[in-house]
Amino acid sequence: MEIEKRLMHAVQYNAYGGGPHALKHVEVPIPSPSKDEVLIKLEAASINPLDWKIQKGILWPIAPIKFPYIPCMDVAGEVMEVGKGVTKFKVGDKVVGLMSPFNGGGLAEFAVVKESVTASRPPKISASEFAGLPIAGITALQALSQTIGIKLDGSGERKNILITAASGGVGHYAVQLAKLGNTHVTATCGARNIDFVKSLGADEVIDYKTSEGAALKSPSGKKYDAVIHCANEFPWSIFEANLSMNGKVVDISPTPSSVMSFALKKLTFPKKELVPLFLLPNGRDLEYLVDLVKQGKLRTVIDSKYPITKAEDGWAKSIDGHATGKIIFEF
Repeated sequence: MEIEKRLMHAVQYNAYGGGPHALKHVEVPIPSPSKDEVLIKLEAASINPLDWKIQKGILWPIAPIKFPYIPCMDVAGEVMEVGKGVTKFKVGDKVVGLMSPFNGGGLAEFAVVKESVTASRPPKISASEFAGLPIAGITALQALSQTIGIKLDGSGERKNILITAASGGVGHYAVQLAKLGNTHVTATCGARNIDFVKSLGADEVIDYKTSEGAALKSPSGKKYDAVIHCANEFPWSIFEANLSMNGKVVDISPTPSSVMSFALKKLTFPKKELVPLFLLPNGRDLEYLVDLVKQGKLRTVIDSKYPITKAEDGWAKSIDGHATGKIIFEF
């Protein structure tokens, strides 16, 4: 009960908008875990574009968030307390977890996470490497295995895959995961990251600022069976020209216009399709990714690290949109 009375350092904002300048450093009570929840003392957290899009109001039409709001959803740390009904974890366990976007809470010294979206992690590997995994890693995994149907054990029919913005958070996981399957991976990124993306396993890498990159054309002339689209919007015509007969574009950041485009394409029953991906967080996928990290088959590339006291700097770096891999906050 003593822990409940103590205060913790947290970063929050009190209204929509304002970017990094709206973040406030505060002292707030340490939360208590409810049924099926664990209280974690954070060692690291990561930021995703979704975090600053929530600040801009992306969730407002669906479910307005409650202010003050503590942002960030990807967390890694140590279990300090378990709520009623928790059976998978005990005090002292090292874990990684995913918080709800509607509640947030990750940019603080302590956070409460549901048992169902928490996974054990090996203490020998740094918390920062696992903090990058939940949203970006699960997004890449679900796009590949569920939406496209890639078998990550290497079995299954060979597919040609395009991954845009392959040096970013989702993209750098997607390249590594795709190469576990029977795939030929073409990737786009900026010129400075070409060697980096090749080191992740991509078979072909194109600079998105060249004419070939802007046209998304494979250097070897391949048509894509699927695209994991991690960059900003491209006209559907550019995708369509590069897709195989039954090609599929998975849009990981669907906008109202891309969802409308998807609906209109479905009305005409094309074999080529645009599919918006809506993340379905679950502990099983998180455990699978943690296991791949333990086996050395997946790694988190860290662009930069910031102490919680410099949260504004990490926030601004993410909004800038040119991070290579993940931006991590350490506690």
